[in-house]
Amino acid sequence: MTVEQLLIATRSEGKLRELRALFERAGMSIVDLKAARFRPTAVEDDLESGDTFEANALAKARHFAEVAGRPVVADDSGLEVMALGGRPGVHSKRWSGRSDLSGRELDEANNARLVSELTGISDRRARYVCVAAFVDGATELLARGVAWGQILDWPRGLEGFGYDPYFFSDDLGKTFAEATVSEKERVSHRGRAFRSLIGALGRR
Repeated sequence: MTVEQLLIATRSEGKLRELRALFERAGMSIVDLKAARFRPTAVEDDLESGDTFEANALAKARHFAEVAGRPVVADDSGLEVMALGGRPGVHSKRWSGRSDLSGRELDEANNARLVSELTGISDRRARYVCVAAFVDGATELLARGVAWGQILDWPRGLEGFGYDPYFFSDDLGKTFAEATVSEKERVSHRGRAFRSLIGALGRR
């Protein structure tokens, strides 16, 4: 399947850093929302209202495919902590309830709640989940990736974003924030989901 330039429907610089190299290695041309001159709108705030990663990823991809009139890839991802019944899950991005924050400040607020919720709990098993979606108006594809690890009491590392400083990867033996971009991509939920999606696109 030959795919024209893909629009990546995310405004997260952290996600874009991880995905650009992956798509380039696959020989696929991509453009992000900022470069394509799509300004943030109020509609975007309501796109992640589903109760599954699949629903949210598809909602974003469908919206931008319709608006842009071109093939779109999008994803929804989050952290599921076993001792917390899978929370924060699809609410990972705004788990702190601090809608006034963004970027690093929002990450810090979310992580502060994570550490607080796990105080006194010995079971620290967790997994990152990502569902990647492709929509071009005629075709819709989904791919899921999972990465297992443990939640630490203290942050380690300066790379990554989100919950990465507290997520000790079972595969890497260090936190995602201690890993290089290429190390993280190899085992991360997002890397696994998008490699699977790219593979599915190549087989069509």
